[in-house]
Amino acid sequence: MSMKIGIVGMPSAGKSSLFNALTQAGAEAANYPFTTIEPNIAVAPVEDDRLARISEMLGASETVYDHIDFHDIAGLVAGAHKGEGLGNAFLANIRETDAIVHLVRAHTDENIVHSEGSVDPVRDIETIETELVLSDLDQAERRKDRVVRAARGGDAEAKAELAWLEELIPALDAGRPARTVPAPEDHPEVVRNLFPLTAKPVLFVVNVGEDELAEGDAAIPPAVVEHAAAQGAKVVAVSSRLEAELAEMDDEEAAAMREELGLAESGLQRVVRGAFDLLDLITFFTVGSGKRGQSWHLRRGLSAWHAAGEIHSDIQHGFVRAEVVGWEALLEAGGYGQAREQGTLRVEGRDYVVQDGDVITVKFTP
Repeated sequence: MSMKIGIVGMPSAGKSSLFNALTQAGAEAANYPFTTIEPNIAVAPVEDDRLARISEMLGASETVYDHIDFHDIAGLVAGAHKGEGLGNAFLANIRETDAIVHLVRAHTDENIVHSEGSVDPVRDIETIETELVLSDLDQAERRKDRVVRAARGGDAEAKAELAWLEELIPALDAGRPARTVPAPEDHPEVVRNLFPLTAKPVLFVVNVGEDELAEGDAAIPPAVVEHAAAQGAKVVAVSSRLEAELAEMDDEEAAAMREELGLAESGLQRVVRGAFDLLDLITFFTVGSGKRGQSWHLRRGLSAWHAAGEIHSDIQHGFVRAEVVGWEALLEAGGYGQAREQGTLRVEGRDYVVQDGDVITVKFTP
């Protein structure tokens, strides 16, 4: 599955620098608002040490990691929902993503101009959230005008959507996000007609100074922690500038620099882990001796049949059975043959619920 994560925030919050660090794609970054005119999109591999170890043990021909699509969306300002700044085009870009990384500036580097003239993380967060809510409100009111006639004509789905919109619009008008108004259980598809921005899961990423990064979560302003907790959202700290600089180094130099700074992992790893939590994803692997080792991602709770579809639609269509072994059990056994002898490799049917770290071989009829 292709995961689309939008990076949003105020102008000059450090979005393009974070994008560079995450993707090494060289998106333009500069010290003035609206540097990013079109959304930069780049593919970042989701490296996983578990796959690397399995591939090495089995002698895989190559190792291929699944990926996340990061969308670097230009800065939003107050009034964006009415077209202020570069407004609605950016809000439309956010609607295409699965989740939002909301980057907020906390560092006080005077050389970086802030569009509001001062650094206030919570104020900036609330500015962006207000624009998203107002954009959703405008879209919901427009949608309601189109749905009313069909609902009056007796269309069951339109009636369900209208009832939802009549609950959603007052909530948005009161400043509450769309995620607080769930779709009707009998017609969950009505949400797809609106794609509300404020229904998307959010990860707050706080851009702190390089000297603060070693403090970890302690570098995050308490007010931001409280704001995220009130929404049930997670928050992590990164230094966009430092991560962008590290991304330009080779792997050994970057690792040495992180060790010197007391950083256990890269900004990519922190953001990716947060994104996984947002989307409730698990990882499974396909690895064969002399063949490609690959990681795949799947919504938690889905079956072996769904996993087969991630690999290829033909494999899903011809699904017969899945041979499954946990990655640790496979490593401990030393190979598929030994795992089969020990009983840790088992045969499962299409309804088997895939677990994080499963190594799966799907048998199918062409």
